[in-house]
Amino acid sequence: MSDPSERSAPRRQLAGAESSTPSARRPAHWPAALLGKLARTDIRPWVMLGETLLLPLIALALGFAWNPLDPLWSTSAFPWSWLAPVILALRYGPLAGLGGASVLLAGWLAFNQGRYDAFPQLFFLGGLILVMLVGEFSSLWQARTRRAETLQLYLDQRLEHLVRQYYLLRLSHDRLEQELIGRPMSMRDALSTLQEVGSDAQGPGTLLRLLAQYSQLETAALCSVVDDQLVSEPLASLGTPRQVLTRDPLVQQAIETRRLCHINEALAAQQQSHYLVAAPLLDLGGELYGLLLIEEMPFFSLQTENLQTINLLLGYYTDGLSMQALARPILQVLPDCPAPFAFEAQRLSHIRRTTRVPSIIVALVFLPHAIARDLPQQIQRLKRELDEGWLISTPERQVLAMLMPLGDAATAEGYIQRLETWSLQNSNQPLATAGVFPHLLPLDTANPLSVLQRIQNLAHD
Repeated sequence: MSDPSERSAPRRQLAGAESSTPSARRPAHWPAALLGKLARTDIRPWVMLGETLLLPLIALALGFAWNPLDPLWSTSAFPWSWLAPVILALRYGPLAGLGGASVLLAGWLAFNQGRYDAFPQLFFLGGLILVMLVGEFSSLWQARTRRAETLQLYLDQRLEHLVRQYYLLRLSHDRLEQELIGRPMSMRDALSTLQEVGSDAQGPGTLLRLLAQYSQLETAALCSVVDDQLVSEPLASLGTPRQVLTRDPLVQQAIETRRLCHINEALAAQQQSHYLVAAPLLDLGGELYGLLLIEEMPFFSLQTENLQTINLLLGYYTDGLSMQALARPILQVLPDCPAPFAFEAQRLSHIRRTTRVPSIIVALVFLPHAIARDLPQQIQRLKRELDEGWLISTPERQVLAMLMPLGDAATAEGYIQRLETWSLQNSNQPLATAGVFPHLLPLDTANPLSVLQRIQNLAHD
């Protein structure tokens, strides 16, 4: 069964790009690419095939050079030729090792034409057993390594998101707002606007107007990037920008380095650029959506903190795009589900399928007397940093679903036990007496939508 995020995911592009020229449209399904980064592998088939053929041939050539009468060392004290298949099995698994053994077999047949009755059966049988054992060992540890890398990549993405949130909150502090009193809007207003931009058909234009208000941009253009090539037709522009220069050195540097570049870097490299700033739009997975090209802005705004703010606002915008696109299959069926909850459910379901690492949802059902004591909101404030919450309200009851990334039944039981302790400390009542009943829902199906629908059904039973 195919993943709904892969069936319904839109092309990787900026919101509003559908109305741009056909050349600006992206053929790639970027949400799948974002998920693919969670389980990527560096093994390229043509490299593996080349080594599978080359290493045994090198072993045969060396054996023929040193021992022409027995190039495979089948009668020597140590079967040196089998080192090549063993190395292949260690690197790529048992299939590559068997491929190397097949090359050795072909070599023996070539060197012993007409003498097939002298075939060294025990020599090849022992070698094949050794290759299979080594290959099985390699496959086991490669799977464990990929699983660990997948978990680390997921946690790195969450950490990157937390770092961005922390910096944005720091900029929202009252002291900074007083220092930047000349700006017509606060960072809180900017973030509130960006939360709605991701699903807006006029997203690029709204983003530019927001940056103009908050960061004093005067002339700028927002262009999409397809296969690391800048599209010359801008998705949105501010002021009266000139024709987009796709070969500008600052543009090329921003695309190559995947980071914000400004005019000082071009001047230091003795290059002439028509832009003051070229800032990439990157999501948490490192996918490049487009470039913000700034031609004019006040001199005193061209300073490090303002550039960092521009970079983080762009990242916040593209994170919203990735979240909306990946969560859209769920939100179309469950419109009341929070986008962050649906987004994490899709990603964690993908991790479960690719690495068998589980995640779990704890659904807490609150009866009316628990709702009257405001328990859903109190318990929601007790969530862990990585958890995502979804509160469903009906006239009869409320359901609070807590999505616990990379957790299993033991994790959920520990969370419920913590809530039991909290309830006893605050009201001298266990959860059941207080009107709170937990349900465990493992995120172990190919379609996370079915699990989320079960959560919604709990609120209407």
